[in-house]
Amino acid sequence: MDKVRVGLIGSGFVSAIHYEALQRVPRAEVVAVASPHGATRFAAERNIPRRFTDYRQLLECRDVDMVVVGAPNDLHCPMTLDAAAAGKHVVMEKPLALNLDEADRMIEACRQAGVKLMYAEELCFAPKYVRLKQLVDEGALGRVYLVKQSEKHDGPHSAWFWDVRRSGGGVAFDMGCHAIEFFRWMLGKPAALDVYAQLDTCVHRDKTQGDDNALILVNFAGGATGLAEESWSKPGGMDDRAEVYGSEGVAYADLLRGSSILTYSERGYSYAVEKAGLTRGWSFTMFEEIWNYGFPQEFEHFVDCVAENREPQETGEDGRAVLEILMAAYESARTGRRVSLPFRPAARAPIELWKPDVLGETSREQDR
Repeated sequence: MDKVRVGLIGSGFVSAIHYEALQRVPRAEVVAVASPHGATRFAAERNIPRRFTDYRQLLECRDVDMVVVGAPNDLHCPMTLDAAAAGKHVVMEKPLALNLDEADRMIEACRQAGVKLMYAEELCFAPKYVRLKQLVDEGALGRVYLVKQSEKHDGPHSAWFWDVRRSGGGVAFDMGCHAIEFFRWMLGKPAALDVYAQLDTCVHRDKTQGDDNALILVNFAGGATGLAEESWSKPGGMDDRAEVYGSEGVAYADLLRGSSILTYSERGYSYAVEKAGLTRGWSFTMFEEIWNYGFPQEFEHFVDCVAENREPQETGEDGRAVLEILMAAYESARTGRRVSLPFRPAARAPIELWKPDVLGETSREQDR
């Protein structure tokens, strides 16, 4: 296969990142975009030849090989099932699904259709974190006993994230996905044994019934612990960093600060990718932000997997493992106790485990 022809589902913040990343992959060609509201504008700005208001129309395109889904969480399962039925490979943004039943249906549908279900966890492709993992794998730090990852800013970029009926949870579900798969990847994907979590709504009670600050502890087979610190309640822009502690060493990796420009601006400016509520005054301006986050590398890998029929590094099964751990975290936050894995709740979404009466009927929009 000379080119992998890609259809984007969604025209919001993350789909813009997906498009820019794919432009850096010589083997990829974006041929279509689908969105109920912004497809025409999105396509015109990027010279994408076809645009649709309904993603099902995109799935009917015979020359689309792979779809990249950048839609709200409650649409991940139906979109994947439809894509599999249409014979399209799927790259799914995190979280994989709202619950384990949906995740299992998605994995099975793609297996039955003979298409790949690939889980878009870009931190596993970020150059600084890739080098950190090399240190771990070569034994430079000795026996690893603690891995920490934190991602903090002042809130999500789209309104639907605040609506737990659509998102399925708060910051633990949104950004905890990154931390949990980062732990699994860094440690060689061992089984998770148990989870303890503390979730709070510290700042944004006027916007959401979900959590905006989260601490999650995960104990893994082999003796290592992962500690996730995730927040939508931190002003002053984005923080994204990791630490690894071993018996013979320690390593600290700040994904942003070591590759940024210290900037003072009285007017303020716009960030290329990540969140900054205010850029007036002193701030850290990112250089090659998409590259530092690993998006082009991630998409080059996924495109190669489709073109060469290779097994992806990050799969639907990985997304399911992350989902199970996060559902245990929401259960732990409600009970105040450690939750052992395996854990298979009947909840419709993680938020229901923390606040059992919070979910109602959902409305459906398609843009992430």
